[in-house]
Amino acid sequence: MQDEALNNAAGCLYVVATPIGNLDDITARALRVLAEVQLIAAEDTRHSSRLLQHFSISTPLVACHDHNERAQSSSLLQRIEQGANVALISDAGTPLISDPGYHLVAQAHAAGIKVVPVPGVSAAITALSAAGLPCDRFAFEGFLPAKEGARQKYLQRLTQESRTMIFYEAPHRVLGSVRAMAEVFGGERQAVLARELTKTFETIKRASLADLAQWIGADTNQQRGECVLLVKGVDTKAATDEISVDTQSILKLLCNELPLKKAAAMTAQITGVRKNLLYQWGLDNLASS
Repeated sequence: MQDEALNNAAGCLYVVATPIGNLDDITARALRVLAEVQLIAAEDTRHSSRLLQHFSISTPLVACHDHNERAQSSSLLQRIEQGANVALISDAGTPLISDPGYHLVAQAHAAGIKVVPVPGVSAAITALSAAGLPCDRFAFEGFLPAKEGARQKYLQRLTQESRTMIFYEAPHRVLGSVRAMAEVFGGERQAVLARELTKTFETIKRASLADLAQWIGADTNQQRGECVLLVKGVDTKAATDEISVDTQSILKLLCNELPLKKAAAMTAQITGVRKNLLYQWGLDNLASS
């Protein structure tokens, strides 16, 4: 079935998903759209030209990436308003998902231009489908901050997240991020490293954060390629049950003399309850008392 918009006089913007590794994952509709539009806006034209050459598609390419997207958008929208159909693609997967394209799509809507999604692969959903973690509700967090302090603070804000969390991570930072997650969420929390999805060396490893950090640290091959990290959310009922009335009393008494962070650390040593859980309980229950 042909896309109606391709046959209309008015142009439109297609947001086209491309493979994250295995080229066979591209859809027939994506191939047709990429072949029939007048222009393709690509994150990296050199990278995308190889994809187009593989499928014998000769549509012209123009660069649209993080550094030029705002400036490039006006030119692309002008082409569409003049009747051209334009496809937006990223280097791999679905555009805008931790990739460029937000400003172009937002401005297209503001200008009254029709935006048409052409769905396909997304690394986040691909990883979630094979992770074996709860997937009825999940939170996509994208890339963590690169600096250690900022990363730690970001993870601290997620200590009470009950949904499965999905992160993208650069290979040279994946070990540090898993270690930080083990420290903040607790080493026993279940997690998954999904690496090089759909490619030759695809790896999906499910383990506790502590074991996952040890496994990655022992094998430098696991610190290469495209990485998705998934972490099981906190069991809110179990977490609440874990802090007994006696434990709450100890924390309250220590908070009378110490800052909450130090009081939580000392209470953890006394009771064996996780420090981060105690700290969050204190924020939720003692801040206003």
